Amino acid sequence: MRSSIRGAGAAAAATALVVVVAGSWFGYQQLAQPACSGSIQLSVAAAPELAPAIQAAATQWVSDGAAVGGTCIAVNVTASDPVDVAAAVASKHGARLAGVGQASGTAVTPDVWVPDSSTWLLRLKTGGATAFAPGNGASIASSPVVVAMPEPVASRLGWPEKELRWSDLLKAVSSDRPLRAGIVEPTQDAAGLSGLLSLTAAASGAGGDGQKATTAALRALATGRSALRQDLLARFPRSADPTAVASGLGAAALSEEDVIAYNGTKPPIPLAALYLKPWPMPLDYPYAVLPGIEPAKASAARVLYELLTTPGFRNRLAAQSLRAPDGNWGAGFKAPQGAPSPAGDGATAPPAPAGGTAAGGLDPVAIERAVSAWSIATQSGRMLCVIDVSGSMKNPVPSADNASREQVTVAAASRGLGLFDDSWSIGLWTFSTNLVGSRDWKELVPIGPLSSQRGRLEQGLATIRPSKGNTGLYDTLLAAYKTVQDEWEPGRVNSVVLFTDGKNDDDNGISRAQLLAQLKRIADPEKPVQVVIIGIGSEVSKAELESITNVTGGGNFVTEDPSKIGDIFLKAIALRPNAPR
Repeated sequence: MRSSIRGAGAAAAATALVVVVAGSWFGYQQLAQPACSGSIQLSVAAAPELAPAIQAAATQWVSDGAAVGGTCIAVNVTASDPVDVAAAVASKHGARLAGVGQASGTAVTPDVWVPDSSTWLLRLKTGGATAFAPGNGASIASSPVVVAMPEPVASRLGWPEKELRWSDLLKAVSSDRPLRAGIVEPTQDAAGLSGLLSLTAAASGAGGDGQKATTAALRALATGRSALRQDLLARFPRSADPTAVASGLGAAALSEEDVIAYNGTKPPIPLAALYLKPWPMPLDYPYAVLPGIEPAKASAARVLYELLTTPGFRNRLAAQSLRAPDGNWGAGFKAPQGAPSPAGDGATAPPAPAGGTAAGGLDPVAIERAVSAWSIATQSGRMLCVIDVSGSMKNPVPSADNASREQVTVAAASRGLGLFDDSWSIGLWTFSTNLVGSRDWKELVPIGPLSSQRGRLEQGLATIRPSKGNTGLYDTLLAAYKTVQDEWEPGRVNSVVLFTDGKNDDDNGISRAQLLAQLKRIADPEKPVQVVIIGIGSEVSKAELESITNVTGGGNFVTEDPSKIGDIFLKAIALRPNAPR
């Protein structure tokens, strides 16, 4: 979560400001009548580090007589962690975001949301909130994402004289004596996500086996991940003793604002802010007017946005250690050593956020892949992978150089296997009709720990070929469900992941009604088995798949373009719920 070390103070300030705004509003009512009448209550949820600046501007506006069309305006600003608001918006719009979890029962979506990054808006859209179309979206502040290091550690890498790159950090965290790196959970933190994207890009571009290098980088970060920013910051060395420096956290992707705030507490070992190249995606604080608000509130939101883009607001941002959207800073900003600025001495500066363009135009697929890969590489589970080998899997895929559906599916499963670490247990089946006598499925590898059977799984995938049979979906799914349930393991997500390109087509098998009835009968809420079905091609019946996963839990993912199966597979695994305890 992106609550900085002064997050508690910001939250307290937010509570106080509600009183201030209410008091200002009461005073304004007494003094401004009858200049305006009625009341528009505009609710604004802002990232904790930005909320005080918005609060101050809103208080001044109300004090000066805030009104739109003759109607008086009150502004209620709350400091809200972006992940909490994202969970509430996702719940309202039917989206699913990997690693975000469920919204609290008391969560209420605001009229205006100012998260720390446009990536939240982008993830909601790609996560299934197809009707989610917030207004405006332009940046009102910014903060570069840096790599924070204790100054003695940074000095050994050549800071501040040497221009460092993400490839330098990659070498440092993957050496024989690796630098102790940490990260705030990137599925819940925009600065962590930005750092993750930059580091994995450096890994994939380093030559050799790109996926292997990327997976290694993910796991190196995962060993030092924290759910909360305060916890991560507390792991930086708290003493100048060389042993403390060596054993403490050595590097973490944070915002520039985080480093300034941390150093403002006068720690024994200050943090250096390393502005690595290529420039990572900055925090851009988009002003998002959420869909569905009434016209009067939308008008008030437009006027408030205009106030937050005035020259005076830049100085309010500087007081919070934030930059203006163009990367410049206002009076009183205390830049870290080596901080680039467009307003400074002509030094090259990080690119300014592209206002109105989610994540500065970053490819949403890249974000989704990074989040999915992280989720898979850092969680553990028990899974039975079941792959369709019916005759239709021979069909060519034009968008994949006419490779067969089977080849595309197996390739996706093989790539996914490389992301799972040895703590996973995985098994492999194929299915069609009459694969083993009258039975529709065939066990290639039983469910077992990857630590001892990764090679067997790789060999099993390499032997898969389409058959001449049809699609024995129902019998196979029931058998797979029972197999996973019989040896259910606590503390892990137990799941069936099934790939198919067609509807059930088995004259000798059970009906859909019989399948659903049996699944309902054997389901055990104390031992849940998640079923993930990945449909490939236009012959798949989404209604058929939904009727199954509505009973079992899990989800179904259908793509008419089989070449996209790799991304679908990663997303499907990443979106599984956390294991019950």
